Amino acid sequence: MGAVGPTQLLLIALVILLLFGGRKIPELMRGLGQGMKEFKDASSGKEDKTDGSDKDA
Repeated sequence: MGAVGPTQLLLIALVILLLFGGRKIPELMRGLGQGMKEFKDASSGKEDKTDGSDKDA
């Protein structure tokens, strides 16, 4: 098995573009980025910050 070259990357990008369409790709990438961030935070032991909605007024 060789390394993935520029031709293979171009082919993969073309297939993704055909499957999802140009307008859906940014939304998919945003979701992927959020998922990666949540995984990174969970694996490092960070907890979510609360927005203060559970505090007594």
